[in-house]
Amino acid sequence: MTHENTANHVPDAQNLQLEHQKCIADLGEWKRTHTCGQLTGEHAGTAVCLMGWVQFRRDHGGLIFIDMRDFGGLTQVVFSPDIAPQVHKSAHILRSEYVLAVRGSVRRRPEGMVNPALPTGEIEVVVHEWKLLNTSKTPPFPIEERCDVGENLRLAWRYLDLRRPWMQANLRLRHKVTQAVRSYLDEGNFVEVETPILTKSTPEGARDFLVPSRLNPGEFYALPQSPQLFKQLLMVAGMDRYFQIVRCFRDEDLRADRQPEFTQVDIEMSFVDEAQVMEMAEGLMARIFKNVMGRQVSLPFSRMTWLEAMDRYGVDKPDTRFGLELVDLTEATRASKFALFANAERVKALKVPGGAPLSRKEIDDLLEFVKNYGAQGLAWIKIKPGEWQSPIVKFLSEAERKHIAEALDTHNDDILFFQAGKTAMVNAALGNLRVHLGEQLELIPENAFNFLWVTDFPLFEFDEAEKRYMACHHPFTSPAPDSLDKVVSDPANAFARAYDIVLNGNEIGGGSIRNHSADAQRRMFAALGFSPESAESRFGFLLRALEQGAPPHGGIALGLDRIVMLLAKASSIRDVIAFPKTQKAACLLTEAPSEVSSAQLCDLGLRLRENAAASAGACGTE
Repeated sequence: MTHENTANHVPDAQNLQLEHQKCIADLGEWKRTHTCGQLTGEHAGTAVCLMGWVQFRRDHGGLIFIDMRDFGGLTQVVFSPDIAPQVHKSAHILRSEYVLAVRGSVRRRPEGMVNPALPTGEIEVVVHEWKLLNTSKTPPFPIEERCDVGENLRLAWRYLDLRRPWMQANLRLRHKVTQAVRSYLDEGNFVEVETPILTKSTPEGARDFLVPSRLNPGEFYALPQSPQLFKQLLMVAGMDRYFQIVRCFRDEDLRADRQPEFTQVDIEMSFVDEAQVMEMAEGLMARIFKNVMGRQVSLPFSRMTWLEAMDRYGVDKPDTRFGLELVDLTEATRASKFALFANAERVKALKVPGGAPLSRKEIDDLLEFVKNYGAQGLAWIKIKPGEWQSPIVKFLSEAERKHIAEALDTHNDDILFFQAGKTAMVNAALGNLRVHLGEQLELIPENAFNFLWVTDFPLFEFDEAEKRYMACHHPFTSPAPDSLDKVVSDPANAFARAYDIVLNGNEIGGGSIRNHSADAQRRMFAALGFSPESAESRFGFLLRALEQGAPPHGGIALGLDRIVMLLAKASSIRDVIAFPKTQKAACLLTEAPSEVSSAQLCDLGLRLRENAAASAGACGTE
């Protein structure tokens, strides 16, 4: 039904929605000729058919202007009483987010009315006829490029949030990234293989999501934290080069760059060493930047050992776009009269250049910031002409002051920050303070993308809570050749054939060369505290596979969500995932997780405790 035949009156507000519903029409034989972002001055005089949503409606007395939106962009359409009187009269019913189709002709906008901010800004479409395809209730927030609304509301109405041009652009960027990945790996003779979603629970760090089995009462599947074991089995199977753009699941505390379900580009290769895997990954990132961003990436990427990263930056994913590197002063202050320095396991400092002065209140705020990383305080010194200003200066000897000045290359108006204590705390506090200051003082250059490989990670890290060693990456990482004998005898000093790829201070991927010998893998399990029986129970299928002629192999997993987040300049991976969860792992749109019926629980042989939430909390404290 077209609107030449609609009533000649405009319904009042009370009956507006009902009246408009009566006007809804089907597409019929109408077919869209262009998107709302395609038309330019070259199309002037062309008959077109557009379909989309009403972004804005402006009634200028004689003329009605509609900004019409679809995935392609915006086009201004005009309803004129001089050209189509009945069409103009019927257009008074249009409201924001109504869905419509228009037929009309393209004309150039009058002089002085061109909008250079829009690709379609030099034209408008004069409507000859139109159809109302659907009405819309008033949206809970404006469907605009940027809207000042809480994230919870956006997530509850995600399908409306996704109508916004910025969100649509993010998902299209994500699509381009995945297409670039597939084309590059296909050219490299990689085979895309899907691996199971319902699998065996083999805890590797985070908690598993468990799925009860109806057909096997009392037994459970787990959702995979990664396809790690399956891709190793594919190497044993002789697939040689595997990849998968795969969903992974981890039941862990969430943050801006972490979701309970996420996507990674999973890659494995046979008969390779670290350098070959890294070269492949560099080429992949270069292809993504070229195809998606139109930018060239300088190859090869810089490399830095884990020890160097921790020494210079305090973190294992350093942002190398700016300076403020940490300086170790442990030995220089070992005999200091300042007891905090003299007795500390580690003393480090960083210098804020004089061009970025900080007030006393701002310094106090930094003290509160470092407390998030276990620090009890934050010592500081302001370098002024002829004097150093700080409560700690009186404890420093002339020799110490000279060494500090030389080590940090101090100048007037510089501010020095010091941290002392356990090495891990010092690194965490100053390393994160460095990034915080870089952002606060705007020291990080815009539009810069700095890639970095961090290599030679420790094989293990000691877990204070469990009083045992844990795998830094995962239990299947091969020790460095000179660490083979240390795996069991000296795990604290064993290093791994592992590597992380870092982009602008974000870890976007990690990988390693794997244990391809069953004996080496059993030795790794023993170092992690697994008894032979426990290792066999959890990983027997892998150990048996490694005994069947497993080739040397290694790989990498790249975080697709994080990569797209950085390319889109988004602040959270939730902005580049179509339907993400909140920080409490809830979907506000579908209201998941939710209770299930007693019949469903009965089918699974399960029964809930009377107070399941309290019971879960009690279990977590045992």
